[in-house]
Amino acid sequence: MRLVFAGTPETALPALRAVLDSPRHEVAAVVTRPDAPSGRGRKLHPSPVAEVAEEAGVEVLRPAKASDPAFLDRLREIGPDCCPVVAYGALLPQAALDIPRHGWVNLHFSLLPAWRGAAPVQHAVLNGDEITGASTFQIVKALDAGPVYGVVTEPIRPADTSGELLARLAISGAELLVATLDGIEDGVLTPRPQPEEGVSLAPKLTVDDARVDWTAPAFRVDRLVRACTPAPGAWTEFRGQRVKLGPVRPAPEADKLAPGEVAATKHAVFVGTATHPVELGEVRPEGKRPMTAAEWARGVRIGSGDQVV
Repeated sequence: MRLVFAGTPETALPALRAVLDSPRHEVAAVVTRPDAPSGRGRKLHPSPVAEVAEEAGVEVLRPAKASDPAFLDRLREIGPDCCPVVAYGALLPQAALDIPRHGWVNLHFSLLPAWRGAAPVQHAVLNGDEITGASTFQIVKALDAGPVYGVVTEPIRPADTSGELLARLAISGAELLVATLDGIEDGVLTPRPQPEEGVSLAPKLTVDDARVDWTAPAFRVDRLVRACTPAPGAWTEFRGQRVKLGPVRPAPEADKLAPGEVAATKHAVFVGTATHPVELGEVRPEGKRPMTAAEWARGVRIGSGDQVV
């Protein structure tokens, strides 16, 4: 089939490369978000998807809005049979959805109808799900509500961060997306409506969401930190300054501490929760480099009665 691929971040790259490598399909163009400022100089840089597409010699479309008439006209000129989508990051108007004869097929990183929205992997980790996966579905106007073509499942490991889990799903999901496109071309795949039961929503986690509540149980603190790794990054405050936190380890064997109370040994730092303490891993004080919790504790000289909030 003749395809126009839509995607923006690094997460979309395994799928883009898989579609580019498929002998059965032609990627006529790529749609991505406009170049954005990044780095210390805040210079404009193309999205990861744009960079890979340009390296492959594929036309790149960067509409400010997918409703732009010039973009819609160019899409009609290209005449795609289908438009696969992975983490594009913008709403698609009906005028765009109507152009390809097989519609727009989205790769979403959850087992729909669970975790519809922008952050399905983060919410699966945060809520302690044991199994998640990826789904391919036909995009409709309602959020992630279209009929499903296929799914793959993936266990969530006890120490998984969102970044680690998403990296695995991006690879298995890429295979699912190509298989879905093959099935659509062969006429052997019919999407099935999502069940009305089991719908859950996964809005983007904000910086405020990522603040650790030390009055929560240790398992909840652990899940929050892992869900927010690498973004938006879990954090707390110590002596009025923000400290970013990498994954922690629940430590039921440690001495009991009050919620937020900090205790340091020569090689470890523990913080109290509503249940048992957690052991801090990597930390990043405001304006400084990442370091081990033990290094940080030596630098700030953790003492009796010190707390994080």
